[in-house]
Amino acid sequence: METLNLFIKSIFIDNMVFAYFLGMCSYLAVSKNVKTSMGLGIAVTFVLTITLPVNYLLENYILKAGALQWLGEEYAQVNLSFLSLILFIAVVASMVQLLEMIIEKYSPSLYNQLGIFLPLIAVNCAILGGSLFMQQREFASAGEATVFGLGSGIGWLLAIVGIAAIREKLSYSNIPAPLRGIGITFIVTGLMGIAFMSFLGIKL
Repeated sequence: METLNLFIKSIFIDNMVFAYFLGMCSYLAVSKNVKTSMGLGIAVTFVLTITLPVNYLLENYILKAGALQWLGEEYAQVNLSFLSLILFIAVVASMVQLLEMIIEKYSPSLYNQLGIFLPLIAVNCAILGGSLFMQQREFASAGEATVFGLGSGIGWLLAIVGIAAIREKLSYSNIPAPLRGIGITFIVTGLMGIAFMSFLGIKL
């Protein structure tokens, strides 16, 4: 039940976009088309789901104070936590590179539509934010970290697909000239954030 609660919470309550405003650059830039947004959302979900358990294992068995004790008592005082940020980014970049090669091979049209935003997943603050939240919250197992990564990715996917669907409809609306484009997108994002706040009371 705790795992399910963590999963639901990471999608709706701790939504990367609406609760923490992470990953906003690609969220705003790519969300003009539902198909492209879906592709990017799935890619972000994949990267989050893979990198969080990997970074969890790195954190708990190599980086934090006393993590190397399994090598012997002489390593019990070793603290490599100062390397955590650079290693987390290296893991994320590796996964993004792998994903980029897969998409280029099996879906060239999506690869061309995403353009520069596909490799930019490596520096998407929602991805790194997931690993830093994992580090801060000290999850009990790699399984919890994986569930949190999957939920966070699905939450980001829902956000970008939702705003893309709304923006497609808004293109047929008579919006005042000063608000067209990014202006109305910010307003709608704020309203969606308020809507997601209604999930704050959920506890399974």
